[in-house]
Amino acid sequence: MEPMRIAVTGSTGLIGTALVGSLRTDGHEVIRLVRRPARAADEVTWDPERQHIDARALNGTDAVVHLAGAGIAGRRWSEAYKKEIRDSRVLGTATLAEAIASLDAPPRVLVSGSAIGFYGYTGDRKVDESAPPGDGFLPALCVEWEEAALAAEEAGVRTVFARTGLVVAAKGGAWGRLFPLFRAGLGGRLGDGHQYWSFIALHDEVAALRHLIDTDALEGPVNLTAPHPVTNREVTAAMSQVLHRPALFPVPAAALRLVLGDLAEDVLGSQRVLPTRLLESGFTFAFPTVAEAVRAAA
Repeated sequence: MEPMRIAVTGSTGLIGTALVGSLRTDGHEVIRLVRRPARAADEVTWDPERQHIDARALNGTDAVVHLAGAGIAGRRWSEAYKKEIRDSRVLGTATLAEAIASLDAPPRVLVSGSAIGFYGYTGDRKVDESAPPGDGFLPALCVEWEEAALAAEEAGVRTVFARTGLVVAAKGGAWGRLFPLFRAGLGGRLGDGHQYWSFIALHDEVAALRHLIDTDALEGPVNLTAPHPVTNREVTAAMSQVLHRPALFPVPAAALRLVLGDLAEDVLGSQRVLPTRLLESGFTFAFPTVAEAVRAAA
């Protein structure tokens, strides 16, 4: 492929760091949107909370990948932190979409981050992109988050919503907290362990994002999850087996609710999400099972 010029927000996060490295390795030019004063030639300052960005920096880009947002699992959910989570996503997406819509030479695609939190609690019921939003804070957030990109869509820019699942990585993200516990022999199931976790290996997450950039037929929501969601009990068994450590310390649901507050309902909740559109578009997973994803991260 010809080298592309791609702008990325959230470039210092778990997924953003890996994506930028992958793109640059293949010879693409990456412009990183940062929320501090720019310190390098490849950086552009933006302020999503004040809805400010120099749109000229995006003119002539081939693609924009928007991954910025306060960490969902970063800390206990207070009302103030819920507002921070919401504002960082909705205001940031609206700022970026409006800037893109104002350009003389807009990118051909906006890949905007979203989450499988859109579907809410699904129990053991399988859902894909055709399912409606669920109930609760995260589904409402995801709906508003995706709607914030309307300006780019109306301007004719192909817009894809990357509804990402739990990213399997040893450092960073929610899964990154599991590895030290299991390596220390302190891992165990969460609650009763029957809840489904829809995961994706970090390698496959990056490959899928690049697939969304390159595949002109894809727009709208696309689930970025491995094809075989598993229960938390199966996650626990895979972590124990791959890391060669016992998993003897289950965490009671009541303890999770005490420590995590409202976030506990999403840890204990069950989401069995399938990547139907990704598979139909020809994407191939390198690590389709949880054991393979954990082994790749370890």
